[in-house]
Amino acid sequence: MTDTMIGVIGGSGLYQIDGLQDAEWRAVESPWGAPSDEILTGRLDGMAMAFLPRHGRGHVHAPSDVPYRANIDALKRLGVTDVISVSACGSFREEMAPGDFVVVDQFIDRTFARAKSFFGKGCVAHVSVAHPTCPRLGAACVEAARAEGIKVHDGGTYLAMEGPQFSSMAESKMYRDAWGADVIGMTNMPEAKLAREAELCYASVAMITDYDSWHPDHGAVDINDIIRILTGNADKGRGLVRRLPALLGADRAPCPHGCDRALEFALMTAPDKRDPDLLARLDAVAGRVLG
Repeated sequence: MTDTMIGVIGGSGLYQIDGLQDAEWRAVESPWGAPSDEILTGRLDGMAMAFLPRHGRGHVHAPSDVPYRANIDALKRLGVTDVISVSACGSFREEMAPGDFVVVDQFIDRTFARAKSFFGKGCVAHVSVAHPTCPRLGAACVEAARAEGIKVHDGGTYLAMEGPQFSSMAESKMYRDAWGADVIGMTNMPEAKLAREAELCYASVAMITDYDSWHPDHGAVDINDIIRILTGNADKGRGLVRRLPALLGADRAPCPHGCDRALEFALMTAPDKRDPDLLARLDAVAGRVLG
């Protein structure tokens, strides 16, 4: 058994967590660069928690510029065991309406301008992301949302686009009709892949703000409408997070889905061929398997 520590990565509109005791903003150094911001640490209902604003306070990082590797590495260094990603998104489904939440269980990664792995030349590793989120953690988020009175959809496919522009109508229709995506956003990739490499349980809570541009009755995405809905979603998101400590429990058993053992057979480079400089940078992410 280890102690549960929840790490919340807050997206657009969610820049704080209510009710944290002993709250303190902490600067965490990472060999992968500076995280998006300092990390707010404290205890929520007795459970250790860390909150990282993905875009930085004041929204200073565009989706392509978010330091994803530094963010995940910093949370791992703090002792986080379970990561809850909260982000704004558009919907491709009539029944997934603005104001609803979707607990995502699949991704289509269309990003192309971001570093997507901690590993590479000098230490090659391949992890499986066939099931990129943790079912145990996702189920807790669904239960928390329902207890909070939030309309939540259990499962959905998130199309991660590069941005920062929103989709064209042709893209939106393709993602919806041909590819079968349910929601669209700009920030969950490579975040989910990096969390898997860091052996962290990861759940994605997508807060719907709009219907992207496919919907015949809603037209193009309007940033003013997004901000209005975003404000309400952020309040609901904080309520969801407040319920998680009671649902997850302080004593954390090994993940039944193996998220915390994702690197068990992933390293491919022979020990005598591994780059010492890269290994040093991997001390937090892969220390368990690197010894």
